[in-house]
Amino acid sequence: MTDVKRSYDASGRQAQARARRLAVVLAARDLFERHGFRATTVAAVAQQAGVSAESVYKGFGTKAALAKAVFDLAVAGDDEPVPVAERPAAAAVHDEPDVRRKIGLFVHGLAERQARSADVHALIRDGRHVDGSLQPVWEALEEEGLAGMTALGRHLLDTGQLRPGIDLDEVRDVLWNYLAIDTYERLVLRRGWSRERYAAWLATAVTRALCP
Repeated sequence: MTDVKRSYDASGRQAQARARRLAVVLAARDLFERHGFRATTVAAVAQQAGVSAESVYKGFGTKAALAKAVFDLAVAGDDEPVPVAERPAAAAVHDEPDVRRKIGLFVHGLAERQARSADVHALIRDGRHVDGSLQPVWEALEEEGLAGMTALGRHLLDTGQLRPGIDLDEVRDVLWNYLAIDTYERLVLRRGWSRERYAAWLATAVTRALCP
């Protein structure tokens, strides 16, 4: 009985800690969107989340790390502890045998993630020029994105269905160029393309660049 009670208490504490963390990230996202990164203080985030500023620093370390947590939540769409690469959408891309449909599936999923994360992505990208604490966060996003495009490029090459003579470096760089947040920002946020039009165009562009 004691072991059961301890297990229950531990799971309850974990659930509470996860709920508090989510509240902090959601509060930070709201304040970043309304006031910008520099004008948002950790104290304001803590107040809106209903926690202490000390607990925010303990959980995240810095305000810049909090911005990264906001980005990660936006990309995933929830706070489930499952990497995007291990979710059903990624499995569907992996299991699809036709490389053109594979590219289409990936791009449409990417467009959904970009729709959720574009604002905070741009905040980190642009904010690093006026607040140096965001520079390491931006570099981390760049490294993660490049690693993702390298893995995707290798997977596409392994199908044997890309155009003859293309190598991993070119595949990765084509993906890296087309799938950058800048493209989404220009076409959807500035030019007013619908997400569906953007995803359809992007899938066609990537397919033409990589396939016979």
